[in-house]
Amino acid sequence: MNHPIYRIIKFEKVKAFTLRIFFDDETMQTIDFRPILHGAFYGALADEAIFNQVVLDSEIHTLVWPNGADFDPATLHDWPRYEKSMIELSKKSAETVEI
Repeated sequence: MNHPIYRIIKFEKVKAFTLRIFFDDETMQTIDFRPILHGAFYGALADEAIFNQVVLDSEIHTLVWPNGADFDPATLHDWPRYEKSMIELSKKSAETVEI
């Protein structure tokens, strides 16, 4: 399986929980993360103060948060393809935590 390698070169906050992400292939995605901020891993990011602590890791070239949350740059690059499954995964994770 051929997995494309993308690097995030910068990002900007557009509005609450929404980031515009720029990639090394001169493309960009604007992503509203709210629909996936559930469950044990991403749920903490639903607190806007925590979400806003996002930084660009210069070694792995992706977005990271202090709680260890991050995303594969390829997933962010191709977000329209992955958004629905990421939302479903987030909801399942939230259901598991509530049990």
